[in-house]
Amino acid sequence: MKSFLTTLIFTVFSVAYGQTNPTMRYEDKIRIREAINISNQVGDKIWKGINEVPFVVLLVTDNIEFLINHPYPSDDFKFSENDTILNTKIFFRPRKFPDWYLATFPAVNGVNCIVVGTPEKTNKNSTDWTITLLHEHFHQYQFSSPNFYKNVDSLELSGGDKTGMWQLNYLFPYENGTVIEKYKKFVSALSKALYTIDNKSFKKNFKKYLLERNKLKNILKPADYRYFSFQIWQEGIARYTEYKFLQNLDNYQPSKEMSKLADFINFKKYKEEFYLSQSKSLMNSKLEIDKRICFYSIGFAEGLLLDKKNNKWQEKFFTDKF
Repeated sequence: MKSFLTTLIFTVFSVAYGQTNPTMRYEDKIRIREAINISNQVGDKIWKGINEVPFVVLLVTDNIEFLINHPYPSDDFKFSENDTILNTKIFFRPRKFPDWYLATFPAVNGVNCIVVGTPEKTNKNSTDWTITLLHEHFHQYQFSSPNFYKNVDSLELSGGDKTGMWQLNYLFPYENGTVIEKYKKFVSALSKALYTIDNKSFKKNFKKYLLERNKLKNILKPADYRYFSFQIWQEGIARYTEYKFLQNLDNYQPSKEMSKLADFINFKKYKEEFYLSQSKSLMNSKLEIDKRICFYSIGFAEGLLLDKKNNKWQEKFFTDKF
């Protein structure tokens, strides 16, 4: 009997203490570390102070969410590991958010988190996914700017919605025939100005772009134009920021671990693909079908035009919002 009890107690303790906490995949740690390293190396060249904002990530997997770089996790998170790749403590909890998310919001204890699914669930390769993290980190930078939420409220666009979903669901006149026609002329002029940005014809094409932009503005209701401007400020310039990171990576050496990932694309090559895809999106996206997604490539192009016309425009980005 004594021998049986001893064996039983040993078995119980072995089961209890033999269990290990869930941990992140090695590949995801490498991708996140690469994004953080890129931001640390070149981020302040693009946006002064961006590296002062915590790079907090909530990685959403099939059943588990992993929290990285959070200063004070909520009580529903448990300790996973003290990771030597990311040099931080990682916490976990059962999955709450969709595993296809690519978003930034105060998801844990009021701290803005990059809430992101894995590359497989978000249909991205390692390079694209890593650069997308930098897009989302720029949102963390935006949201931490002085009076950001107060300024957003002053746009008076929420219609009483306190969840922030109005930013996705606002009833912009995407299907209005007159708006569509003015929009087509505007993006055509914007695309031409971007295409000729280093040519003698740029000055003429830039004036044409401004003219068509004002025509679009004049047929929009004031609230609709505020939404248009807000989306370009927030999402469009975030897309521009992705490209600015890529422009600064021509001489960047990715880590050996990143380079060895099967789906890694050289950053310089990806930069060329990215520019081409955004240029095509600018011209080929249809307002009535793609809706607010159109604003991403507009911001990408307008950011580059601003670089050409006034290399100090970013100094007013947070003082003259939207």
